[in-house]
Amino acid sequence: MTAAILPFAAQPPGFEWFDDEPVFDPAVHLQLEAPELIRTLDEFGYTEDEVACTASPVAATSAFRMLSAEGAAVMLAVARRLESFAEANPRIERSVRSGCHRSRWLRDLCISPEVTEHLCSIYSVDVAPHPITSQLGHLNYAPAEVGTAVDKWHHDTLALDYVMMVADPIVLDGGDFEYFVGTKAEVATFADRGERPPADRCVSVQWPGAGFAVALHGNMVVHRGGPLHQAGERISMVNGYITTDVRVDDQTRNVDLFHVDEPVTLAREWARYAAWRSRRRLDVLIEDFDRADAVADPIEAAQRLAHATHDVDVAIADLRRTDRPEIHHYEHAHSPDA
Repeated sequence: MTAAILPFAAQPPGFEWFDDEPVFDPAVHLQLEAPELIRTLDEFGYTEDEVACTASPVAATSAFRMLSAEGAAVMLAVARRLESFAEANPRIERSVRSGCHRSRWLRDLCISPEVTEHLCSIYSVDVAPHPITSQLGHLNYAPAEVGTAVDKWHHDTLALDYVMMVADPIVLDGGDFEYFVGTKAEVATFADRGERPPADRCVSVQWPGAGFAVALHGNMVVHRGGPLHQAGERISMVNGYITTDVRVDDQTRNVDLFHVDEPVTLAREWARYAAWRSRRRLDVLIEDFDRADAVADPIEAAQRLAHATHDVDVAIADLRRTDRPEIHHYEHAHSPDA
């Protein structure tokens, strides 16, 4: 089974574990099935060079079962319990971050080797649960006002994730999970004109029920949680992954997380992740230069060292910033949600 690249981070101050949960049991709570459809980034209009820079060629899948009926029931109970911690951010009216530091059941689901192995087969690359723990088990809840989108059109701050419907989507009127079949650049052009992605190029995922998920290339596929047309319980969960291949550039935009996460904990976990990536890249560099036939002129050697330490350099620069750029999305304040 695929293991996490780093041990699950220490529980931050101010968090306490729920003390009366069932123990996560993959034999009882999981029912992993393959998606019927896997769409690729080239289908969305990305070029071969653009795809080569990403973690996986996969763009999005059809909904596939992840949880058993019993697992889906526990997931819903956990999400309802965490709802009291929901907060607003510039993109989402009601969401919960770092729930994996309150619910051991949710934590164990989100770092489950069985689920990770299943995602490896879908993405066709080796992946691991995201080492920044707020990127695990992120929960979105329906906004207070009917007609307001659950989440604005956006691309994610991380490369790979799945979106799971936690509350039964069959009974909802609206609240669709939608994605645009096209590139981020196209959506940016629409947004500059005050327009949304055209409806005839958007897919509304068909959900068979709670406990089903869609695998997504989150920072390449523009998507949203649409508005409800009637009040209802609409809960979704997002769980993040990274590719274990450190030769691929990290696609995560961690600086946006200062809008939604506690800064001291984020800084610690971000620094740890960046250190891991650069250590692995330096190890590869050492192995390459240990070969008797290794040849590199001074410029090439410097470039390879800079590549190896790039993630640390980015983390240092962003962590030292005193400004906080606005969290990215493709909506305008005057745009209607429908």
